[in-house]
Parts: sequence; C-alpha cells; structure tokens
Amino acid sequence: MISDRLKKIILNQLKLENFDLTQDTKAYQVPGWDSLNHAIILAAIEKEYDIHFNIAEVLRLKNLGDLQNLVNSKMANKSK
Repeated sequence: MISDRLKKIILNQLKLENFDLTQDTKAYQVPGWDSLNHAIILAAIEKEYDIHFNIAEVLRLKNLGDLQNLVNSKMANKSK
C-alpha cells in the first residue's frame, strides 16, 4: 500500500489533485511524470523523510510499490 504521505508528495510535485496511485503504478502511467519530475519527486521524498537514495537504488525502482518499500527500508534503518 502506498502511504498517503508519499502520495501527497508525488501528487503535489506533479500538480495533480486526483489520480489513483497504487503499488503497481509506473511513472510513465502518471501524467507529467517525466525524467525531470522524477528527479524532483525523489528529491522531495528525500527532504520530507530526511533520507538519501543512491543511484543503484533508484535504478532498481520499477513501480510505486518499490519506491514505498525503499522509503520504508530507509526509515527502518534510520531508527536503528
């Protein structure tokens, strides 16, 4: 499940009010989600959660479920 917090970041960056984001959603399926917005979205997520993604992690992302899992993993490691 994609958290409301993550959905809000993505939708705000893309200036979308109503778009159904699910675990299986891929970037190309979302209006306005191009390579530039991809970088902006990832930077906004890093800032919001106070985490950092490396290039290898970003390249492995296939859909929003992968992104949510990566955020969850980073947050779990951060609290250790």
